[in-house]
Amino acid sequence: MDSFLTQFGYAAVILFGFLEACCAPIPSEITFGFAGVLAFQGHLNLALVIILGTIAELAGSYVSYAVGRVAERPVIERFGRYLLINKSDIDRAERFLAGRGAWAIPLGRMLPLVRSFTSVVAGLTGMPAIWFGVLSLIGTAIYASVIASIGYGVGSAWRTVEHDLSVASYVLAVLVVAAIVAFVVIRLRQQRREAQELQAQQVRQGSPRA
Repeated sequence: MDSFLTQFGYAAVILFGFLEACCAPIPSEITFGFAGVLAFQGHLNLALVIILGTIAELAGSYVSYAVGRVAERPVIERFGRYLLINKSDIDRAERFLAGRGAWAIPLGRMLPLVRSFTSVVAGLTGMPAIWFGVLSLIGTAIYASVIASIGYGVGSAWRTVEHDLSVASYVLAVLVVAAIVAFVVIRLRQQRREAQELQAQQVRQGSPRA
């Protein structure tokens, strides 16, 4: 990625930013951080890195949003159980994003590993496209500005910072995976318990009354 960014400059920033926002496994902290280093070295302009990267990420986030929007609620309710998603989960997410909860969008767009999938969730919950774009733009602009500015500030010390960021990302990834595993185990137990209760209820309803 470093070599590609060095060779293709702004085009690489646009491409990586767009793909990352489309949920591709591309570390945006490396994209914007190293682009900031290139700006410090005089190869790129920091303001253009932030502006072009933000626009590219916003475009990619709209792609993810559209995917979530196409998967309408009836489809999610029908096939969601295969993904351990039920109707109450969708209701809870809609309540969370309604009103004040909508500000979870810019926050999510600023968090590594979470930011790529925030747009899909917004689409699934039916958030208005314009409102989503405004909130996503806020979070993305802040994120791109901070990471690119950090890269610009560290300059020649980028390699050390890059390593530290990678280590932090791996630690966070382990924690996320552990949380997902715990969630899956708990949800499977809940589904098994619900199935047993439903089966027992059906047996009681089918038994002849004394």
